Amino acid sequence: MMRTLFLQAPSFDGYDGGAGARYQMKREVKSFWYPTWLAQPAALVEGSKLIDAPAHDLSWDDIKHEADDRDLVILHTSTPSFRQDVHTAELLKERNPKLKIGMIGAKVAVDAAGSLAASKAIDFVARNEFDFTIKDVADGLDWSTIDGISYRNDAGEIVHNRDRAVIENMDSLPFVSPIYKRDLTINKYFGGYLKHPYVSFYTGRGCKSRCTFCLWPQTVGGHNYRTRSIAHVIEEVKYVQREMPEVKEIFFDDDTLTDNLPRVEELARELGKLGVVWSCNAKANVPHSTLKVMKEGGCRLLLVGYESGNQKILHNIKKGLRVDVARQFTKDCHELGIVIHGTFILGLPGETLETIEETITFAKDIDPHTIQVSLAAPYPGTFLYKQATENGWFDGTDHLLTEGGTQIAQLSYPHLSSEVIFDKVEEFYKRFYFRPKKIGSIVAEMLRDFDMLKRRLREGVEFFQFLRNRKEVTA
Repeated sequence: MMRTLFLQAPSFDGYDGGAGARYQMKREVKSFWYPTWLAQPAALVEGSKLIDAPAHDLSWDDIKHEADDRDLVILHTSTPSFRQDVHTAELLKERNPKLKIGMIGAKVAVDAAGSLAASKAIDFVARNEFDFTIKDVADGLDWSTIDGISYRNDAGEIVHNRDRAVIENMDSLPFVSPIYKRDLTINKYFGGYLKHPYVSFYTGRGCKSRCTFCLWPQTVGGHNYRTRSIAHVIEEVKYVQREMPEVKEIFFDDDTLTDNLPRVEELARELGKLGVVWSCNAKANVPHSTLKVMKEGGCRLLLVGYESGNQKILHNIKKGLRVDVARQFTKDCHELGIVIHGTFILGLPGETLETIEETITFAKDIDPHTIQVSLAAPYPGTFLYKQATENGWFDGTDHLLTEGGTQIAQLSYPHLSSEVIFDKVEEFYKRFYFRPKKIGSIVAEMLRDFDMLKRRLREGVEFFQFLRNRKEVTA
C-alpha cells in the first residue's frame, strides 16, 4: 500500500474548487463545499490523508512537508485551477522526486493527453469515475493493468488504458463522513443558505437530465442515476448524528435527488424517524405530494436550478422544464414551508436583453429565499463548450476566471456582448435583494436569531466586496 495524500491544492483566496462545487470560483459570499470526490477514494485507501487547502486557508509553506513521507499524491483539479495545480505538482516533485503524482477531476477526464503534456511532474491521470482506479494505484498494481488511467510508460510515451466500468453497486463505496471527521475541520465549510455547520455527501451518482452546461454528468458521473440503498444512506446519517453531533444540517449533493420520486419519499420517511434536518438539490418539477412527504421527513431547503425564466432558453439548454411547472413547484414549496435557494445563469444560448429582463422578473415573482446568479460557463467536455466553439461565441480558452478567482463572462453573441452579460449579474442581484419585501424578510430573520444576525452581517460585507471586485474586473 502506497502512503497516499489526497490534496485540494492551495489556490485563490476564497476559491471554492472542490469537486462538490458546481462552479469552481470565488463566491459572492464566501462558501466551501466538501471535497467529496477526493474523500471517497481516500476512504478506500488505508492510511491515507486528505488536505483541503483552500477551505483551511493553507499555503504551500503550510503543506509542503506532507510530501516528505508520501509515495503517492492525488490532486483534484479543474479547468480554472489547472495551472496552479500543475505548479503545486511541480513543487511536490521538486521536494520529493520519488513521489508519484496523479490528477483527478473533469479537466483531466476530458483531456488526459493534454493534461499529461502540461508537465512531466504529472505521472498519471485517472479518467471518469476514478475511486477504484486510485485504490488500484495505491495498492501498487502494475499501471499497465489498471483500467481508467492514462500515464507515461518507461519510454516516455503516453498510454491510455481502457475505460473503467462505472460503479453499479454504490453500496460498495465506504462512507465519506469518517474522512471528514478524521482530516477536515467541518466548521470551515459553510454556505449562505445552509445551517452551520453542515455536512454534505452523495446518495447516488449521475443525472438523467441532459442540461448542456452541466459539467459532472457529461464528464464523470454519467446520465444513469445509480443510487445507494436507503439503509446504507441511513447508516451514514446515523454516523454523522453520533460522531459529529455539532452538525445542524445534512445536504445530499446528488445532482438531482428528486429524479427518483419513490426513492426520495422512502428516504424522507426514514430520515423523519431520525429527526434529522436535511436539504438537497432538486429540479423545479417535484409534485406537491412528494414535497409534502419530504417536508414531513425533515427537508428544510431545496437548491433549485431554475437557470432562466424564458421557456425558449430552457429548451435550448435541454433543461426539460416548463416555466409554468416551475412556478407551481415554487408556490407549493412556499405553502409547505420549504425554503428555496434558487440558482440562475445569464448568457446561455438564446439570451437577449429581453430574456434577461424576463428572468429577473421571474425570480422576483417566484421569490426564492436566496439566489445565486452565475455566468454561463463553457467547461470543456460539455455540449455547451462544443456548441460555443463551433459557433464562435468564445475562443475555446480555459480562462474562466480572473487572476483573483472571479468568474468571467466567456460567451459573447452578435446581439449581446459578454460585457453586457457580465454587468447584468450585478443588476440581477441588486434588483432581487434591494426590495422592501426582501430586505424586510432578511431583517426579520436576523432579529429572530442572533447567530443569523452575525452571519448575515458578515455575508453582507462579503457581498458588497464581491460587487466591488466585479467593478475592478471591468475597470
